[in-house]
Amino acid sequence: MLGGGIGSLAAAAFLIRDGQISGETICILDAAPTMGGSLDGAGNAQQGYFMRGGRMFTADNYECTWDLFKTIPSLLRKDKSVFDETMEFNESYKANSKARLVDSRLAKVPVSSMGFSMQDRMELLKLSNMEEELLGSSCITDWLSPEFFSTEFWLMWSTTFAFQPWHSAVEFKRYLHRFMLEFSRIETLGGVRRTVYNQYDSLVVPLQFWLEQRHVRFVCDCVVTDLEHKIEEGKFVVTAIHTLCNGQADVIQVNDDDLVFLQNGSMTDASSIGSMQHAPAKLTKSDSHSWALWEKLAKDRSDFGNPFVFNSNIAESYWSSFTVTLNSPEFFNKMIRFSGNQPGTGGLVTFKDSNWMMSIVLAHQPHFANQSPDIQVFWGYALFPDRIGNYVAKPMSDCTGEEILQELFGHLRIDSESIAPANCVPCRMPYITSMFMPRLHSDRPLPVPEKSKNLAFVSQFVEIADDVVFTVEYSVRAAQMAVYQLLDIELPIPSITQHDKSLHTQFDVLLKAFK
Repeated sequence: MLGGGIGSLAAAAFLIRDGQISGETICILDAAPTMGGSLDGAGNAQQGYFMRGGRMFTADNYECTWDLFKTIPSLLRKDKSVFDETMEFNESYKANSKARLVDSRLAKVPVSSMGFSMQDRMELLKLSNMEEELLGSSCITDWLSPEFFSTEFWLMWSTTFAFQPWHSAVEFKRYLHRFMLEFSRIETLGGVRRTVYNQYDSLVVPLQFWLEQRHVRFVCDCVVTDLEHKIEEGKFVVTAIHTLCNGQADVIQVNDDDLVFLQNGSMTDASSIGSMQHAPAKLTKSDSHSWALWEKLAKDRSDFGNPFVFNSNIAESYWSSFTVTLNSPEFFNKMIRFSGNQPGTGGLVTFKDSNWMMSIVLAHQPHFANQSPDIQVFWGYALFPDRIGNYVAKPMSDCTGEEILQELFGHLRIDSESIAPANCVPCRMPYITSMFMPRLHSDRPLPVPEKSKNLAFVSQFVEIADDVVFTVEYSVRAAQMAVYQLLDIELPIPSITQHDKSLHTQFDVLLKAFK
């Protein structure tokens, strides 16, 4: 397993659970000091907590993810699975946002209506019914008029799923179908499910513990630099793996019956972290590793995809996030009074008139497993970090944590001096929405390319019909597909639930579209 993200961890679990492979024969390599990939979460009250992002789930989708975590024991609840504890948690903390959009007057924006004109409805319907082959590598703006992008629907949908107008029309269409149930409740986020803690503590830790119990080997601080290969009967066969582990070069020989799973590309590659006094560094793919390896493998091999489509325009694929650690409940109390939501029930609060398009979310506390009761943590992000702020005359990407808090408190009309000292850790992610870049069907490889014998791709950059990227489900489904194909496992892979085919769901969407 080359890469320690959720795709590799899931593939290891499927190899053991469904392929009857001994855990002792599985080794997972990752360049980072910990496993989990983009599902990170770390820190403490003194230095501040930090996570690059947070993932939303639904109970009605994520079929492969829940199939996996129904068999991974909870570390919190005896005789419960991770799936059980997650669903029980969400029964107690149901999403029902009461302040989804907030305007410049600090007033809650009415969101019962999606704000569509008849032209918006007709164009959206046309796009949602268009064949992917006809959409090709077009952008969302190629199909929807400028007025659409100021509707309440777009403001909520785009900030919930992190879409930009210039992103892929195919990906946008897939989201409309995959999450059609969420269309009619997008203003409350009523279909959203969240984990007990952040996804590192709630998903990665119990899954890694389960794998460790089965003697899977984990190697951190290990960069994969190249794959030796041969062509055998027209098939690509990996024969050796070149690594740089703790600064020492090494070569791992790949035997005839070995399998190699590679996480090609990464949405969090070249991420950089700032502090209260420093803005994050502006890194590129030259400061990371996974893009370079995929580019090397894909050269002159069309069935291995085209990474340059996804990693060549940072201006259209990056945004910034921030994690704030507080040692006083004052800010949370103010937000509870303003929003009408207890932490963990409200989801995103988006400042619609923010130049940065800033959103914050107050998760249920504690949000980290080692977080004490007197500490609160919340997370936020901005879709337009290259724009000048409303209260800070700088682009967000140039801002320190202190300046980001100044901008946030300005939108909330809060005197920063009334809030106990806060630690804001900003993060710049140049490729965070690179999966949404306009692309052709051939630009992403299949989980197991047709001309590959022992190499599988497990990431957000593979092609899975009808499913949607930027989800944990996409990586887990890719892992399950790759494992089953390489091992000839005849068990069924959970089907994508076709909520968009339900007449009841279609009727609800129709009603919502005409409100």
